[in-house]
Amino acid sequence: MLKSVHSLWVYPCVLNLFHRLYRMILALFVLGISTRKIAQALLPVLGEPVSATTVSRVAKSLDTAGAAFHRLPITRAYRFLIFYGVVLVALGITPEGRKELIDFAIAPGESQEAWEVFLTDLYQRGLIKEAVELIVTDGGKGLLAAIPTVYPTIPIQLCWAHTSRNVLNYVRKADWEAVKPDLHAIQYASGIGKAQRPMGAFSRKWEHTYPQAVSCLRSDEEELLSFSQIKEPSWRLQIRTPNAIERRFRELRLRTRPMGVFSDRTSMERILYAVFSYENLRQGLATPFLAVTQNY
Repeated sequence: MLKSVHSLWVYPCVLNLFHRLYRMILALFVLGISTRKIAQALLPVLGEPVSATTVSRVAKSLDTAGAAFHRLPITRAYRFLIFYGVVLVALGITPEGRKELIDFAIAPGESQEAWEVFLTDLYQRGLIKEAVELIVTDGGKGLLAAIPTVYPTIPIQLCWAHTSRNVLNYVRKADWEAVKPDLHAIQYASGIGKAQRPMGAFSRKWEHTYPQAVSCLRSDEEELLSFSQIKEPSWRLQIRTPNAIERRFRELRLRTRPMGVFSDRTSMERILYAVFSYENLRQGLATPFLAVTQNY
């Protein structure tokens, strides 16, 4: 009888320890630590070695959660959407200001076709246009061609950082410090009317010296000034560029550097899902990653 009672007490303790160990391995993996180093890190805790193969097997449980992530219905309302290339990524900003990585896709390129497939899937899963005020992009041609086929009525905001670099490509380096403040006057304007005035002033001031720079700027005037129609100053600053996604890619590179080169598409999917889910958790927005770490 005593042995049975002891077993009933020991089994939950061991199971709870296993759950904690499992979550620890996943957390270390998400932080960008290689499977071999995770095994070494657990040695002082467990008092005996855990093989890199075992750690890798635990990490592979992220694959099931990642597959579920790509099929999740999209029920949250977003005020702004940011689409970005390299890996196709969609990030939504909620009315409360939280930034959620909605989904990503590994594609062979940033073609119009690839973006249309990605955007159509988001739309069919529930990412509808009603609450969205603006779509922010890095200006990739494939993405710009695809957006009107799925979200034709949402205004587009082109990235000011990319545009500024493109404009300065037509300006002698010696004149950059003279041109930059004039570009900043447009970017930091407090409304559509106040943005249009420095846009016109820029054209008049530089059209004879740098006509190509002026043409580069004015050719996308409507898409560059969309942000200025947003009333709140803090929001205008945030949505001039897709920096919210770019920062997450910097975090991704930081965390994957210790892991070395991705061995295949599956490993790419796994680490992208893990890191992006971790970033969502930091925003207080749960994804299937949370369920995986709590259910083992």
